[in-house]
Amino acid sequence: MEGNRSKIAVVAALEREVRPLISQWRVIEKDYGGRRFRFFEDGKVVLVCGGIGAQAARRAAEATIALFQPKVIYSAGFAGALDRRVKVGEVVRPARVISANDGSSIGVEGGDGVLVSFESVASPEQKTKLRDSFGAHFVDMEASAVAHATQVHGLGFAAVKVISDELDFEFPATEQFVDPQGNFREGRFAIFAALRPWLWPKVLRLARNSRVATQALCEELRKILTT
Repeated sequence: MEGNRSKIAVVAALEREVRPLISQWRVIEKDYGGRRFRFFEDGKVVLVCGGIGAQAARRAAEATIALFQPKVIYSAGFAGALDRRVKVGEVVRPARVISANDGSSIGVEGGDGVLVSFESVASPEQKTKLRDSFGAHFVDMEASAVAHATQVHGLGFAAVKVISDELDFEFPATEQFVDPQGNFREGRFAIFAALRPWLWPKVLRLARNSRVATQALCEELRKILTT
């Protein structure tokens, strides 16, 4: 990468969401703001998995901007459906991203639909409220934070999301397994779920959905990043 400059950056939450895409990319670790970030590079594309939630996404975006000076940043990862017609594995590129926290939003040229970023994993009831309150079609946790960072620095922004849970899917409680840096403690969650047989059908469905979503997301990102 010439002079540490990147044309395109991607901010995702977790490596497992994009692992098929980055498995052969160069890995480099850099410090910024008192934290260490793990970046994946391929030509003039750089990707960072900043962690779950708005704060983690904003930190990762700021680090990427400072260290690589990209021209555009994509927020990529999983999202939930707020419309019954939207199914697992469907890739969406919203035309508007809204923060449920303060109502701020950013428009994206060439997109379709509205994505709202919420502070936690949304239950079916919360999804319905978000849909009705914001006219949204999809929900995630990170896109609006990345969008805000690009606005502050005058950079291009877009979101590429894949549906990992449909409107009626009730997630097992996962907040307690997310550390302060936004990392998901998969081992602890596995032990928690293993001891609760009534959660097994949901966990298995979640795992299947995640595999389908990851494959679809990585295929879409390959198309975007190679054009």
